[in-house]
Amino acid sequence: MSDAPDLLLPYLALAAPLLMLLPGLLPSAWANARPRLMARFNRLSAWLVLAVALVVALLHALDAAVSHTFFAVPLPGNMGAFAIGTYVNAVTVIMLALVAFVGAIVSRYAGNYLAGDANQGGFHKWLSLTLASILTLIVSGNLLMFAAAWIATSLCLHQLLMFYRERPAAVLAAHKKFVASRVGDLSLLGAVLLIGSTLGTLEFAEMARRMAVWSGPLPATLHWAAVLVAASAMLKSAQFPFHGWLIQVMEAPTPVSALLHAGIVNAGAFLVIRMSPVVSLSEPALVLLAVVGLVTLALGSLVMLTQTSIKVSLAWSTTAQMGFMLLECGLGLYSLAMLHLVAHSLYKAHAFLASGSGVDAFRAPAITAPAAGFRPGRLGLSLLGSAIATAVVTAVFGVTLDGQPAVLAAITVVAIAISQLLLQGVAYAGRIGFLARVAGVSLLVCAAYLGLHAAFEYALHGSIAPLADPAAPRQSLLAVVTVLVFVALLALQQALSQPRSAFNRALYVHLYNGLYIDVYMTRWLQRLWPAPSAPLRSPHPHGG
Repeated sequence: MSDAPDLLLPYLALAAPLLMLLPGLLPSAWANARPRLMARFNRLSAWLVLAVALVVALLHALDAAVSHTFFAVPLPGNMGAFAIGTYVNAVTVIMLALVAFVGAIVSRYAGNYLAGDANQGGFHKWLSLTLASILTLIVSGNLLMFAAAWIATSLCLHQLLMFYRERPAAVLAAHKKFVASRVGDLSLLGAVLLIGSTLGTLEFAEMARRMAVWSGPLPATLHWAAVLVAASAMLKSAQFPFHGWLIQVMEAPTPVSALLHAGIVNAGAFLVIRMSPVVSLSEPALVLLAVVGLVTLALGSLVMLTQTSIKVSLAWSTTAQMGFMLLECGLGLYSLAMLHLVAHSLYKAHAFLASGSGVDAFRAPAITAPAAGFRPGRLGLSLLGSAIATAVVTAVFGVTLDGQPAVLAAITVVAIAISQLLLQGVAYAGRIGFLARVAGVSLLVCAAYLGLHAAFEYALHGSIAPLADPAAPRQSLLAVVTVLVFVALLALQQALSQPRSAFNRALYVHLYNGLYIDVYMTRWLQRLWPAPSAPLRSPHPHGG
């Protein structure tokens, strides 16, 4: 890379959050008095940020990391310094482009959705501030700057979640999110202080360099720092048992739901990936991420099947997907987690912004499988076919599994997922053309998955810290448990799809209520830190 892009990249990276900050600096009264102008200003800033993000991607071109400090204040105790600076590597480039794109689309959608609302201008102000905070989080080169942006993102989002303050359900959900976020903030700050006091630096680039040459056992302070990072990520990503708030924030306007589910909850996985130089060397942190992620994934994927509300079903889907991402991080599959993050963000943004059209999709004619009951033979044939297809595609892409049990587990999960596609084709065994199309789609899905995985592995090489020992006994055990859980989920999903027995009806009801976990968590929270009462306020013309 030439010197000119090296010098230009830090300034462009910092320009992205500053451009998005401009609409947020306007007073709420001024913004509400000129809602259409405010909406245009917000949209213009969002599209300019997207343009800047694309220029950053072109200039960086997945080259070496570029770190730059604009201003620094030394801290006592040999902890390094609090600095305003940027850190641009492949992870930064991908996340910057993703958030800028989602932010531009959400800002455009919100202009129409909130049209006519008395507080439309104020909504765009807080939307701008929330996006600016997320962008600052992404480009931060200093751990304390990162922590400050992490906290600011949550506080600005809280204002959006409280947009309909007269709704008691909205106030309670926002309060639960507020409490979980404060605990997550304290966890992250604790991790930052432990890292600074141990390594003597708070710069991401320097932390990565020092951890890359680390030899010997990890000190207890860094183990605790990694565990606190994992805890903060789990709280941000609504993991078990603190997942209930994510399901209930549907009371907020739809653009907020889209931004939250497509962007902000993904910050947990982004935090772990950014902190991979420390997390990758801490077995307790990796096990915690994998176990909690796996439990959350299992719960969310089953409960999602029982929901009748489209947005609530999408929310449970997000909970499960966040669990899957953190599971991938716990297994050391950071490239897969990054691919998952990008795909989930784009899909979920579209799903929420188009949720109003979801009802029409249910009304449309659809092909339904013959009601022949559960047939183990068909399921076995589908699993065999998916295993063969996955093995063939894996061989074509040259994926090696020697000493990488986590990769083998991931490919097995892909095979289980593809078996669901093949099962639909096997149900129509007499329609050869339909079965052939399903088989072709299954091969394309598998090829796309492995192809994108290879692309992300190449793009992120040098930007993330791999596990020191991918073949450790702990990795093998986690891989086996992961596969067994997915097989169990497949069996339970098949059972739920069959004619209702007494057991099925009881299981369905309990799952519909999320196994009542959030009920107990809410009661406990209300005794410990009660939610504020919803103020009286004239209703808005729009619902959530």
